[in-house]
This record gives sequence, C-alpha cells and structure tokens, in this order.
Amino acid sequence: MVKITLKDGSIVEVEKGSKVAEVAAKLSTSLAKKALGAKINGEAAELMTEINDDCKLEILTFEDEDGKKTLRHTASHILAQAIKRLYPEVKLAIGPAIDNGFYYDFDADFSFTPEMLEKVEAEMNKIVKEDHKLEKFELSREEAIKLMEEKGESYKVELIKDLEEGAVISFYKEGEFVDLCAGPHVPSTGKVKAVKLLSIAGAYWRGDEKNKMLQRIYGTAFEKKAELDEHLKMLEEAKKRDHRKIGKELDLFSIHEEGPGFPFFHPKGMVVRNTLQNFWREMHRKAAYDEIMTPIILNEALWHQSGHWDHYKDNMYFTKIDEGDYAIKPMNCPGSILVYKNDIHSYRDLPLRYAEMGVVHRHEKSGALHGLMRVRCFTQDDAHIFITKEQIREEVLGVISLIDNFYKVFGFEYFVELSTRPEDSMGTDEEWEAATNGLRDALEDIGLKYKVNEGDGAFYGPKIDFHLRDCIGRTWQCGTVQLDFQMPERFDLNYVGADGERHRPVMIHRVVFGSIERFIGILTEHYAGAFPAWLAPVQVKVMNITDGQVEYVKKIADELKKNDIRVELDLRNEKIGYKIREAQLQKVPYMLVIGDKEMNEGNVAIRSRKQGDIGTMSLEGFISKIKEEIDKKISIVD
Repeated sequence: MVKITLKDGSIVEVEKGSKVAEVAAKLSTSLAKKALGAKINGEAAELMTEINDDCKLEILTFEDEDGKKTLRHTASHILAQAIKRLYPEVKLAIGPAIDNGFYYDFDADFSFTPEMLEKVEAEMNKIVKEDHKLEKFELSREEAIKLMEEKGESYKVELIKDLEEGAVISFYKEGEFVDLCAGPHVPSTGKVKAVKLLSIAGAYWRGDEKNKMLQRIYGTAFEKKAELDEHLKMLEEAKKRDHRKIGKELDLFSIHEEGPGFPFFHPKGMVVRNTLQNFWREMHRKAAYDEIMTPIILNEALWHQSGHWDHYKDNMYFTKIDEGDYAIKPMNCPGSILVYKNDIHSYRDLPLRYAEMGVVHRHEKSGALHGLMRVRCFTQDDAHIFITKEQIREEVLGVISLIDNFYKVFGFEYFVELSTRPEDSMGTDEEWEAATNGLRDALEDIGLKYKVNEGDGAFYGPKIDFHLRDCIGRTWQCGTVQLDFQMPERFDLNYVGADGERHRPVMIHRVVFGSIERFIGILTEHYAGAFPAWLAPVQVKVMNITDGQVEYVKKIADELKKNDIRVELDLRNEKIGYKIREAQLQKVPYMLVIGDKEMNEGNVAIRSRKQGDIGTMSLEGFISKIKEEIDKKISIVD
C-alpha cells in the first residue's frame, strides 16, 4: 500500500500501482467524472499515471488552470490530427496550450482560409466523437528520429536532436495519429466536448525571425458547449471594446510606422493620462512617498552591477556617448538606488519611499506589439522602498493597502498570485526563502487569498502580482510587489542602525498601474471608451438649438471652465438630434442642450450619456452635481 496526501491534508491509502483515475473514483464518483489530470508532488501527471510511492496528489478538473491546460493541450493534438487527415502533406511544428486556448503551428505550401478552418473544425468534432484513447510511449533518441523522419516531420526531428543526451523522448498516439509530446493529456479525445477554431496568424519557427514563417491556428476548448458559447460571446464583446479601435474613434492615441511600439498620445489621450498621473501623485503624497526622477540613459557598467546585463540584456537598447557604452533603462530601480546612495541614512530615515513615473524602454519583437498593451516605450508608476528587515511585514501590508485603494476607485475586482524563485536568479537559498516568507506572511496576516505561481518571480526576488478582472471577465496583470535582498547587496547599500553600526537595507519594488500606457488600454476596454466623468477627456458638451442661444451657451462654457470642468461647445448649424448623437458616440458623460426656454429661465437641459434626458436645473445646480461626481471619482461602468 502507498499513502497519498491530498490537497486538503487528508491521507488515503491505495494499492501500489493504482492509477490516478482509480484514486479519484475512490474519493468521489463526481470527482472521477470531472477529473482531467493531476499533480503528483507538484509535477504534472495524467489520470493514467500509476502511483508507486507515497506522494502528494492533487486531482485537477476544468476549474483548475492546469486542468484547463491539460484539456486544451489535447485539443491541440486533435487539431493536428484533423489537419493531417485532410492535408497529409502539411508538416507539424509545435502545439501548446495557452491562456484561454491553444494553438498549433503548421508548415503548408498553401494558405489556410476561414472556410478551410470550418472544414478542419468539423473533422476535429468527428475525432472527438470517435473517442480515441491517448496512449503514451517512449523511444530512444535514434528510434524517435527514425520515426519522425519516416513520417517526413522535419521540425519534430530538429526538436528531438536538440534534446539533451539521455532525455526521455515520449510520444502520444490517438487513433492513427502519433505526435512527439511530453504531455500531459486527458485520457481520450472524447473528453474535449466543445472546441472552436478562432484565427490564423503567422509565426516564425521557434520565434526566430531568421527562420521560416509558419501558419499558426488558434483555438479554444471547453468541457461544455454552454461554456464555449459564453466564451465566444466574451470574445465578441472584447472585439467591440478593442482599445485600438476606440482609441482611434475617440482620438486618444496613435501608433505610426516611424515608431512601431512607441505610442503617440493626442490631446484627449493626454487628458486621461494626466488625470491618472495626478490621482497617482495625490495618493502617493498621502501615503508619504517622495517623488523623484532619474535619467533614461545610464552607463552600461551600472547594468552589469545591477544584474540586468546578465539576466535582461536581450530586452535592452544600447548607445554610445563620447565613445563610452550606455544603456537605455528597461527598469527604474538602479536610478532609485543611486539616489539612495547619494546620502548617508540612519535607521530613523527608514522606510524611505521613492516614487517615480519613470519612462523605460524594452525591446519587444514586432509580432508581439499590440496597441498600448505591448509596447517598446512605456511609463512605469514605480516606487522603491528602502526598509529594515524588521519593517518588511508592515511595509508590504501598507503597499497592499495602497494598491487595494487604487483598484477600488476603478471598480476592479482582483486576485493575487505569489510568484517564487525562477531558474535564472541571483542570491542564496536562504535569502530567497526569507524574502518569499516575508511576502507570504503579509498575505496571510490580512487573510488575502492567493495562488502560488512557482518559478515566476523576478531574477532578484519573489513577488506578489495583482490580476484585475474587468467588466467582461477578462484578467490583466497590473500591480506587483517585489521583495529584494539582492540589489542592496550588489550596490553595497547601508544604513546606520541604532547600534551605530552599518546594516544592509531591504528593497521593495512595486507598481500599481504597471504602466500608464497599458492601464489606459485596460481602462478603455473596461469602460468601452465611456470613461467616468472624472476621467473623461470631455466631461460636458454644450450645444445650442438655434443661433439665438450662442452667446448664452458661451457664457455657460466659461462658467464650467472656471470650475475646472472640461467642456466643449457644439455651435454648428446642425439639427439638435444630430449633435446629441455625435456627443453620444464620443462618449461624453453629460450634454447640456440650450434652447430659448433654458436661456430665458437661466437653466440648462441635461442629458446623461447613460440615462438619457434627466431634466432641467440651474447651471449652479448642475455644476454642484458634476463636481461631486468628479471629486468622489464615481466610476460606474455604463
């Protein structure tokens, strides 16, 4: 018998050699029905995996992210099988599960069309109904290469040859189809109840622009058709909310061929940007941060010292000044460190909180660029906090509270991940354990639920990531809190303790928005361009019905401006219905319609973007109403 420790800490005993599926059936009939895969001692496993030793076991369903990925990985194999049935001459590359779906890359002498995808999808559904078992087998390096050469799969041969000597080379068979794969998979194709192919894109083999361009087919899969239909509705809604489309319609920003990945903000976009930055500064002043500004270009030697050269140089830009080597900063932390080193600090000075709206540049491949969401130049709302080890818990709690207060203003819900040490990292095991425990203890102290994201920390320390959930259910990683023992060591940072001796501070790196550009993109899609009044580029549009009200309309606009309300006039010789429709399309929160009656009574007729006509009131009454909405930063999604 072997002892199995379950996720809740309970222990069950089963016969040695029992399969995970049998354990699931022993625990619960419903669990066995829903089970898609497993983790044994934290490692991915399948329902078909035998258990021969005492272990920790987690059984995965579609409610778990890893369960979703197991199902969708199998769906990618079903896609490849369908392609090979319909177009045997096509060569296979790779086909992983990704967030919300899967893809597979193909090398074909023809271009896939939407009509062809319909045909492929029909074949996939046929394979699902055939309910083929996924059978794993292993081959030696020579046997594996021979098998793939016989099948004419040159990309698979290349992958096998690049594996380390002695590596386990596994394949999966489903019906007549065999593919090189490490797994894991669901037991049979019949588990993939609902599948949809979504789009076609180009992708260089192995992500290298020097290699051949392949065709990538994206798809998604669910356990139930109802879940798939809901997801497809969300995708349709996301298309309508695309910030690139709305940004153009509202004249917020543009991106030009002369600067791919370098966004241009227009006047209205700058209003949104500056409003966010002013709010950020207000919140940070209240939280006792000092704002600094550090240079964009710094000597290359600094980046060697910080560790970015060893761990991040492929994402950096470089230049020469006076024949010296310099780098354009990809992160703000070394600049904050130099500011800290400029003075001698006492323990009484700590925590020392430096906040910076720092412009950074990072190299992104052209294919990865996406509006404001993925750019090459962006502004991080950064802060670097220098503390004693004893202050870790209190300061991390303070940062979490600040981030929570920010997100509540925008109406966002969020969930939290704790990301641990990556393979490419600096420092000792003891330092990483202390830093990780510091973050974990803070989360547990306030009872904030979190998920552990193994190996996804920064190269200098673990981190807490905040994932926002927008109004249509999508999630966006924005805020982060990173605890760092490494930079203070590499830069020989000190403070004088109560004992008169020099001590090493700890650094906290943190952002709230993440980047201003990306956050504006997220907000644009979250609100579908209908920004709340406090954020809207134009808060009020005043419009006349006839020429007789022009002077009164101008006086109204002047009074609104005196009260710091952003206003535009529409005095065109157009029908009032046309003017209202245009203002509605521009997502203006309030429209003031002025006719003879309003002018003679000294009032304004108010139209709300959300509610339509809401009646007539005095100008003073309207100013009081909208100022209260702006001051309270009311952020209801229309």
